[in-house]
Amino acid sequence: MTDRQRMWDERYAASDRVWSAGPNAEVERIVSPWPPGRALDLGAGEGRHAIWLASLGWRVTAVDFSAVGLGKGEAEATRRGLAVDWAVADARSWQPSPGVLYDLVLVAYLHLPEDVLGRCRRWLAPGGALVVVGHALRNLTDGVGGPQDPALLHTLDELRAASEGLHVERCEELVRHTEGGDAIDAVLVARRPAA
Repeated sequence: MTDRQRMWDERYAASDRVWSAGPNAEVERIVSPWPPGRALDLGAGEGRHAIWLASLGWRVTAVDFSAVGLGKGEAEATRRGLAVDWAVADARSWQPSPGVLYDLVLVAYLHLPEDVLGRCRRWLAPGGALVVVGHALRNLTDGVGGPQDPALLHTLDELRAASEGLHVERCEELVRHTEGGDAIDAVLVARRPAA
């Protein structure tokens, strides 16, 4: 177990819920109108997005390296009678089974220095969408919360580079109002061409 895994396991174990029970508002705005299909929630944490997607009829795989976080998500999904495929694995090295493609790859507030997003586009089915919502680099100077290491934060140029070969529907910064002040997020919606 890495120090980072241990830190997240301890953080998830220290309280009933680290994040809200429901989906992030922007994720909900983007995805809720779409017909359900097969979804991947990469960096799922406590599983709030995976559970929400499953409640809408998506077939969901939730991947996170925190067994404690995913265990909490699995318990909640079971309590609600929802089926989610939970995978304790590192998002930097995890791969879907051969031939498995997704209609949605969701990467919400997963902040890693490695290019995880560039790998995600290969996992999209024709017409499938990569949706990224996370803290923008500009949040360090103009916003509140989030990681304080610039290497972990999104820039729009990085998001565009990660979506090479996809049709970019949205790539923008967004102000998110919080109790502690305004946070600045980066949002990407990029779709694999249907044909």
